[in-house]
Amino acid sequence: YQRRVRGSFLLAMVRLITFSKRSDDSKKRVGVLVPGKGVVDLSDDYTDMRQFLEKGDEALAKAKAAAEHPKHLLSLEDVVIKAPIYNPEKVVCIGLNYKDHALESNMQIPPEPVFFSKYPSSIIGDGDTILLPPESKEVDYEVELVIIIGKRAKRIKVEDAYNYIVGYTVGHDVSARDLQFAEGKQWVKGKALDTFAPIGPAIVTKDEIKDVHNLGLRCIVNGKVLQNSSTNQLAFNVPQLVSYLSKLFTLAPGDVIFTGTPPGVGFARKPPIFLKVIEN
Repeated sequence: YQRRVRGSFLLAMVRLITFSKRSDDSKKRVGVLVPGKGVVDLSDDYTDMRQFLEKGDEALAKAKAAAEHPKHLLSLEDVVIKAPIYNPEKVVCIGLNYKDHALESNMQIPPEPVFFSKYPSSIIGDGDTILLPPESKEVDYEVELVIIIGKRAKRIKVEDAYNYIVGYTVGHDVSARDLQFAEGKQWVKGKALDTFAPIGPAIVTKDEIKDVHNLGLRCIVNGKVLQNSSTNQLAFNVPQLVSYLSKLFTLAPGDVIFTGTPPGVGFARKPPIFLKVIEN
């Protein structure tokens, strides 16, 4: 088991989740988390979150109705919340996208977004175990705002980008720095490992976020705040990123976009801080 790493930003009241019942943990279900009340199960209509998002506005309307007038609630004690989406077509990540992080890294903001990929096998849920690979001794933490795509998008304009976003979650871009910065500097090699993309616990629909560019973003390791910034420090903002990526490849419902991390990462500290195995 590893150090518990928590990332958080202010979540709204409507939250889309993937969960299982404790009585049958093998079956993943789509649901709506109603804070303080429980979970509404939507799995009679949808097999997984990706299919739910592919159904578009009709599915969202059902989810919002369930949140506003919940029936047949499952108790939180009876469910296990998973990663909100575990089988996206793409997991795209943006590097060097916070002005204050670039400063601490002694790097310039690039003239256009720098991006790399993780894989669906990287995804785990909030609080799940991050597996530290024996090939790395320098595994780092990075809290990030994560965009979830809601509609197929190709060559869209910046001003239209929000129409293709369903909502947001929080993510952890786990990074093996010694692999990432080895000869050749292969970012995917250091960042796309299994369990290296914890996300969740929920997708907050975009209409519940008043200003996505004014969210607090924090990473807490073993009870200590090591990253504490705001999305107002983004170099390339949310619609710019979605538009830019859509001009290079088609974005599909359920695609996951990590938007970059603020300062305070482990490798930039003196002395550096890296995640360690905790023995039971």
